[in-house]
Amino acid sequence: MLSPENVFLAVKPVDMRRGIDTLTQYVQDELKSPWHDGAAFVFTNKSRSRIKVLRWDKHGVWLCIRRLHKGHFRWPRANDTAWSLTQDEFNWLITGIDWQQLNGHELSKWVFRDPFTIVTSGL
Repeated sequence: MLSPENVFLAVKPVDMRRGIDTLTQYVQDELKSPWHDGAAFVFTNKSRSRIKVLRWDKHGVWLCIRRLHKGHFRWPRANDTAWSLTQDEFNWLITGIDWQQLNGHELSKWVFRDPFTIVTSGL
């Protein structure tokens, strides 16, 4: 699979029985996007429990499938036909983590506690 340079999510669910040829046609016809070296397109089913990743490289085409045993993949709910993801967002997506909520932690709200301080409560 190797890390794709450009990752696009097809927002509309597709039939998971589709293969390389029909997904390539879908990318060209529905998403109006040319397939090219370094790009990956990610598709999901209606229940968002499965994804397929279609990726082109200079030697051929990859078609990878991932299924979650519990839960579902986080997916955009918009009228757009495709979304673009960063490499980090793609990595979170394929592991089943909600990539849309990953903005980092607000460190200014963290409280530092000295691990060597023992608090007693009047024993």
